[in-house]
This record gives sequence, structure tokens and C-alpha cells, in this order.
Amino acid sequence: MRGFLRPALAGAAATCAGNGLARFAYVPIFPAMVGAGWVDGGGAGLLGAAALGGYLVGTLGGRAAARRIGVPGTLDLGMALVVLALAACAWNGGFAWLMGWRGMAGVAGGLLMALAGPATQASVAPHRRGAAGGVVLAGVGTGIVLGAVVVPVLLAHGLPATWLGLAGLVLALWLAVRRHWPDMELGGAAALAPPRARLLLATYGLHSAGMVAPMVYLADLAARGRGLGVAAGALAWLLFGLGGIAGGVLSGRLVDRIGGRLTLALWLGVQVVALALALVPDGTVVLVSAVVAGFAAVGVTTVTLSVCREVAPAQSAGLWVRATAVFGVVQTAVAFAVAPLFAATGESHAAVFGVGLVSSVAALAAAVALARRGSALP
Repeated sequence: MRGFLRPALAGAAATCAGNGLARFAYVPIFPAMVGAGWVDGGGAGLLGAAALGGYLVGTLGGRAAARRIGVPGTLDLGMALVVLALAACAWNGGFAWLMGWRGMAGVAGGLLMALAGPATQASVAPHRRGAAGGVVLAGVGTGIVLGAVVVPVLLAHGLPATWLGLAGLVLALWLAVRRHWPDMELGGAAALAPPRARLLLATYGLHSAGMVAPMVYLADLAARGRGLGVAAGALAWLLFGLGGIAGGVLSGRLVDRIGGRLTLALWLGVQVVALALALVPDGTVVLVSAVVAGFAAVGVTTVTLSVCREVAPAQSAGLWVRATAVFGVVQTAVAFAVAPLFAATGESHAAVFGVGLVSSVAALAAAVALARRGSALP
């Protein structure tokens, strides 16, 4: 048990820092940045898009970096970049300065996400790999919850204190777990032959497009869109994280019972419900939407990791990297597209979440097609 927990918890700390804090703690900070005059609404959306663009770079470069300095060294690099990027945002050096460092936070998150899960699974016994992957991905939801709890407290002391406080939190996590970093051998990229792999990548890409709205604009929807204030925006993001933890934990159990592809379709149905609820003009409903969206966000990612093993058992690690890259590409493109849409429509959350709903419906249709194909393909 001890040999299983140490690398799993270290991997969870990596995803907690690189995704839950470096990327997603920005969501409850978004309305505070606008309110303090550091950026306007459109600019704040672009800062969120910059993190997504950096995430793609980090994901694609993770294995190459690991071949040069090793997996533990690359995980150290990712954590160091998170600390540096968060600390740098404590100074309002202008839009370009903030854009660059939010992009760097995304790079760090991509490095950590690309390596932490596969390396952890390679470091534990085969019968523990599914559980280990679940623990690592639960780190994302845990980081979201942690950020949602900590950010409002830090915001009471101003934006610089908020960014520095988050940097200090990541530094503490890094120092606590780095001696337990997982490791793995790095082979060449495997070719992906099964048509199901291509359909899975399309499904995951459409899922990522649908999740841009809640992952960037959810707290702002509650705070400014529904007029509930910054504290309610942080609460919405806290509920998103709690929903994510539940979605990640329950997905593993359901996959064992009915299989990954059917579970994926069910979870994407939940995502459609979440985006539809976000369009209801009621302050209470947006909080319900936050829970459901978080449940779908982390749950779909966890299930996709399992479906990679179903679709291409011998090539699952390579397929997971490609799926993560597709996620980054699509989210980056959609985020940069909806930021000007948000500004052009008078900062209309309905327009942004409407795009998310359409994308989520398309993802559900693709997942249903994937589930119907079952094991008929080679």
C-alpha cells in the first residue's frame, strides 16, 4: 500500500499544482482582475486562453523534455515554472506581461499533466494502475477546491497577495512530494491504427470545446453575469471542484461495471445538462450547473483514460498523450475564438455558454457512435 500511495499522491500533487492551481485558480480570480481594472472582460478571457495555449505547448513537449532531463527532472521543472508564473502575476506589468506568464503557467500544467499519470501507473503494480490513475486525476479536482477556498481569503488582501499566496502554496506542495516523484521508461510514439481511436480523439476534442465556457467563465458568470458577487463566483468554482472529485471517483466504479465507452456517453450527457443549466437566468441554478459541470469535466477525463486502454491496449500511453494534445489544441482554438465573441456581444455569457452547449451535444453524439461500435472494430 505504501509503495502505491507515495507515487500516486506525488502525481496527484503535480496535477493539483499544474492544473488545479496554476490554470484553474485563475477562474475565481477572473472577476477580481476585471473589478480591479487590471484587464477588461475580453482581456481576462484572453488570459484564460493564453493558459490553454501554453498547456498545449507543455503537453506536446513533455516527453521530449523527459528524454533530456528525466521524468522526475521534468516534474521538478513543471513545478518550478508554476511557482515562477504565479509569482510573476503578482505585478501588474500590463496585459502583455500577464499574458506571457499565464501562458507559462499553462506550459507548466501541460508538462505535469502529460507525465504524472503515465509515470505513476508505470511505477505501481499492474493491479494498482487504475486506482493510481484515479488518484492522480483526482488531484485536478482537489486543486480546484483548494483554489476556490484559498483565493477568496487571499483576495481580501489584494491581487498581488493572491498570486504570491498561490505561488507559496505550490512551492510547499513541491517540497513535500518531490522525493517521491514517479518515473518511467520512455519509448517511441506508437502508431494508432484503430478507427475507434480517431473517433475517441474527436469525442474528447468536442468535450474540451464544450468545457471552455465553464473552465474560463464560470466564476464570472456567477459573479457578474448573475450579479451574485465575487464570493459567489468563488463558491461556484468550489462546487465545480467538488463535483469534479465526485465525478472522478464514481467514473472508475462505473467503468468496471458497464465499460468505458458507455460510461463516456453517460458522462457527456451529464455535460450537456450542465451547459444547459448554465443558460438558465437564475442565480441558484448556476450553482447547480457548477456542480454538474465539474462532475462531467473530471469524470470524462478519467473515463477517457480507461477508454484509451479499451481501444488500443498496447498503445494506450501514446493514445493518452495524443488525446491530451487534442484537448489542448481544441480548447486553445475555442478559447481564443470565444474571447472576442464575449467582448463583441457586450460580455454576453449566454453566447459563450451557448457555444459550449452546442459542442457538448456534438461530443455526446460522437460518444454514442463510439459506444455503438463496441468491439466490432479490430
